[in-house]
Amino acid sequence: MPINPTTGLDFSPAVGDMPLTPLQAELLAKAHALGRDKFAARAAQWDREASFPFANYDDLREAGFLKLCVPVSHGGLGADYATYMMVAAEVGRFCGATALTWNMHICSTMWTGVLADGIPMSETERSEHAARRELHFQRIVNDGAVYAQPFSEGSAAAAGKAPFGTTAKKVDGGWLINGRKIFASLSGAADFYGVLCTEDKGDEHPDARDTLYISVPATAEGFAISGEWDPLGMRGTVSRNLAFKDVFVSDAEQLMPRGIYFKGAQTWPAMFFTLSPTYLGIANAAYDFTVQYLRGEVPGEPPVKRRMYPTKQIAVAQMRIQLENMRSIFARAIQDAKPNPSKDEKMRLYAAHYSVMEGANDIARLAIRTCGGQSMMKHLPLERLYRDSRCGALMLPWTAELILDRMGRETLYESGEKDD
Repeated sequence: MPINPTTGLDFSPAVGDMPLTPLQAELLAKAHALGRDKFAARAAQWDREASFPFANYDDLREAGFLKLCVPVSHGGLGADYATYMMVAAEVGRFCGATALTWNMHICSTMWTGVLADGIPMSETERSEHAARRELHFQRIVNDGAVYAQPFSEGSAAAAGKAPFGTTAKKVDGGWLINGRKIFASLSGAADFYGVLCTEDKGDEHPDARDTLYISVPATAEGFAISGEWDPLGMRGTVSRNLAFKDVFVSDAEQLMPRGIYFKGAQTWPAMFFTLSPTYLGIANAAYDFTVQYLRGEVPGEPPVKRRMYPTKQIAVAQMRIQLENMRSIFARAIQDAKPNPSKDEKMRLYAAHYSVMEGANDIARLAIRTCGGQSMMKHLPLERLYRDSRCGALMLPWTAELILDRMGRETLYESGEKDD
C-alpha cells in the first residue's frame, strides 16, 4: 500500500485514517509491525493454552511500550490519552489478549499521570501524589515492571454502585489489605497489582468515596492466586482469583492519595473507555480476514476466490459500513476526552463504548457467516476473533447493559432530579 498523505503510513490504522502527530504515526507504525510480524502468529498459542503472552510482553518492553504513557519528564514516551487509544486498537488487531492486558498496565500509568493531572487535589495531595508516582514510574522505566489492575469482585462495586468489599486499614507506616478479586487479568504475570479497595475506618459504614488505589507487590506476604482459567474467549488474559489476607503495604504504594480515585471517576469518565480499543482492533481483524479470504489471499490456504458472489459482496459492504461507523464515533470520543465533559460528550462516550463492544461481535458474526464452514476451523483466526469479540460487552464497569441504563437515565434525568 502506498504512503497515505493524511496519516503518513503505508497501512490504514485500526482507528481509521486521520491526521496524526509525528509521535502518533511513529507509535502506530511500531505497533503495526510488532503485531504483524510477531503477535499475530503467536495469538493461537495463548488462546489454545489459556496461557499469558509473556513473549509479547518482552517485545512490548523492548519497544518501550510498557512506559508509553509515562511522562517524558519521568523517562517515558509521553503518549496522551488519544494516542494510547489509537495504539491499543492497533495492538488489538493482532492479539486481543495482549491488548486487553496491556490496557490494565497502561491505566496504572495513565490514571496516575495525565488523568491525575486533571483531577482536583489540594496542594498537599498533589505533592504527595507527585512523590509516590515517581516510585511507580521508575519501576516501569528502569525495571520494566508490569502492573495489573484487578477490579471485579462479583458485586456492584466494579460498576461504581457500591463500595469495594476489599478493604485497606491504616496502620503504622502503611496499610493492611484484606479481601478478594475475581477476573483479575495478568494474575501470576504482574509484578504489582493496583488494587481498588475501600478504606476500613472501623465504623462499619463503608463509603465509595473512601476508595483507595494501592499497589500490592506480587511477592507480598498474605497475597495468593487461585482458581482455574478456562473461559470462552480472551483466554490469554489469565484472569484468575486474587486473595489478600492481612497483606501489609507501605504508604508509598498508594497510586493515588486517599479519596482521589473517587474524584477521578467523577471527573474523567473516559478513564473507563480504555477497554474499547482492543475490540475495535478485533473488529478490524475480522474484516481484514474476510477480505483476504474472499480474495483467496489467506497465507497457507488454497488460492480459491469467492469474491464473485453478490451475497459475499453485500456482506463485506455491510461489515465495512459498521466498521466505519465504529471508527468514526470512537475517533470523536477519544478526541473529546477530557475532565468534566459536557452531557452531550458523555452521551457520545457511552454510545461509542456500546457501539464498539457490540459492533465487534456483529462484524465477527457476519465474517463467519460470509466466509462459511472453513472459517470455524481452529487453524484460522476467525473463530477466536468471534469468541474474543463476544467478551467485550460483559466487561465492567461499563457492560453493554449498564451503558444502556446510564444513557437512558442520564438523558431523562438531570443531576439531582428525581420523581416525587
